[in-house]
Amino acid sequence: MSAEAPQERRTSVPGLTVTQDNEFFFTAAREGRLEIQRCGDCKTLRHPPAPACASCRSFAWDTVTASGRCTLHSWTVIHHPQDPAFTYPLAVGLVDLEEGTRLVADISGVDHDDLRLGMELEVGFAEHAHGEMLPQLRPVGGAA
Repeated sequence: MSAEAPQERRTSVPGLTVTQDNEFFFTAAREGRLEIQRCGDCKTLRHPPAPACASCRSFAWDTVTASGRCTLHSWTVIHHPQDPAFTYPLAVGLVDLEEGTRLVADISGVDHDDLRLGMELEVGFAEHAHGEMLPQLRPVGGAA
């Protein structure tokens, strides 16, 4: 009986799930812009993008370009489980955008121990797995 070689562990990073409702977001990110979906009828901002407005149920929508200015509402520092697309430990923040909606993104350029509620941050963009550009939070005036 011969011994088989150990099975090589393979990891793969899934690509983004792009739909007709969020394609604008990823296209804008590749161009260095943060676009937020807005109801075409009641003008409510919504993120993440969705097919219908939660306020008035309208299917009409357009987008607004966000300034990228935001304040830290909450955060967590992830250690496990690890995804090969990220470097750990990974700080992930929930921020209140100046425009009035929220965004979740990873945080760079600040030590995890220095994060504070209400901290002023800004949205930059960084390359993610498969070459996609995604929003990344950083201290105001910092580099992503």
